[in-house]
Amino acid sequence: MDHSNNLKRGEKGAWLSIIAYIILAITKLSIAKIGNSDALYADGLNNSTDVIASIAVLIGLKISRKPPDEDHHYGHYRAETIASLFAAFVMMFVGIQVIIDTFQKVISGVSHQPDLLTAWVALSAAVVMFGVYFYNVKLARKIKSSSLYAAAQDNRSDALVSIGAFIGIIGAQFGLFWLDPLAGLVVGLIICKTAWEIFKDSTHTLTDGFDEKQIKKIRASIQKDPDVKEVVDVKGRIHGNQAFIDITILVDPNLNVQESHDITVRIESYLEKKHNITHAQIHIEPYE
Repeated sequence: MDHSNNLKRGEKGAWLSIIAYIILAITKLSIAKIGNSDALYADGLNNSTDVIASIAVLIGLKISRKPPDEDHHYGHYRAETIASLFAAFVMMFVGIQVIIDTFQKVISGVSHQPDLLTAWVALSAAVVMFGVYFYNVKLARKIKSSSLYAAAQDNRSDALVSIGAFIGIIGAQFGLFWLDPLAGLVVGLIICKTAWEIFKDSTHTLTDGFDEKQIKKIRASIQKDPDVKEVVDVKGRIHGNQAFIDITILVDPNLNVQESHDITVRIESYLEKKHNITHAQIHIEPYE
């Protein structure tokens, strides 16, 4: 199955996340208002940002499937990364707003006991998000999609956030009223942390950053080939979910064109099998 079909299958996971987040956001925000829970309200805002982020990922996946054209010779795979960057800004804005609102409520000195219904809503939401997580992580591994796998990790963190809200609300039932806004503050910090991680990964990719440890592993794999005299250089960059690798190797100068070509084909095949790299540009130079 080619990369475009994998992206199309990955859209199912994005749609599942969008539908789940919309339902949960509406439910949490409504019940939080009625039940007077800061933690559940913050959790609902978190899901609202997740809706925007999931839509951005979905749009990115759709644009990424467009074939190369006259001014996009390598395709449109980075559209997904740009969408993630946009989502990070939205999430950071909401996260900061949640933190500010929580501090304002703490400073005002107003304490209240949230309705127990809000706790069960938070717990039910955690169960739902764990279900979405298991579906998406299974699909991500099946189609080998790093973006969907990252989205699945976000699903899991959202489930953990809901559990945190549940604990805060239950604590408030026993007179620990500060525990509910504290849970809301923690949710705000988690939103900001997630946004920062997405921003950092997206900018690293867009500036052609690449994992140094992965480069070392690729270099070691190439050096194992008996016809490679020396590995001069290995460079990598990420294009969407795909790694583009540029390699310069030295070989016996007496080899003809066909023999040299066979070496590159062998290396390309090994890199795809060993490291799942489907785009390797190999430059051959004579060994002296």
